[in-house]
Amino acid sequence: MLSPSRRVAVLVSGGGTNLQAILDARGSVIRHAEIVLVVSNKPGAYALERAARAGIPALTLSAKELGGMEAFEHALQRALEEYRIDLIVLAGFLTILSEDFTRRWDHRILNIHPSLIPAFCGRDYYGLRVHEAALARGVKLTGATVHFVNEIPDGGEILLQKAVEVLPGDSPETLQRRVMEQAEWILLPRAIEMVAVEGITQEERSNQ
Repeated sequence: MLSPSRRVAVLVSGGGTNLQAILDARGSVIRHAEIVLVVSNKPGAYALERAARAGIPALTLSAKELGGMEAFEHALQRALEEYRIDLIVLAGFLTILSEDFTRRWDHRILNIHPSLIPAFCGRDYYGLRVHEAALARGVKLTGATVHFVNEIPDGGEILLQKAVEVLPGDSPETLQRRVMEQAEWILLPRAIEMVAVEGITQEERSNQ
């Protein structure tokens, strides 16, 4: 039985509902990964309060205050190295990371997107915009996708997807909530555990 764990940093920008789902899944779904750092690019984000309540170190790194994305990513990289991070999870993180950064962390960054990629994804699709687009198109099914992050927004390898029904009378807000409850909060912890186990297994094989 696997005993080591992967050290995880969760990057956030807002309320942190996906972060809370990850925290709640520790010890049940997530058994081979440890959340050791939360990083927000928005000062005052409620996700920071969630991290504090869980006793997890949290940092705020603002590209605006640091002088741009290059300085932001440099500061982020230093923090990730300091906390010996193995895996980065983007949980409602509304900043596009550079090609240089994503290449450095190839297959070590996960993102959750609130649609069934390739539908309603890419640079201009985030937050309620995704659900507004789904309703405008009249689709009957939407959902969420967990994927690895590369230099193309929402373009990395897909790990998990889950469909969610669109109901008559849905608003962007009601649809967003249903996608979170029925897909995002389920998929993201599963994906973290899956990638953690695979990483540990590969490490054990290389040490044999």
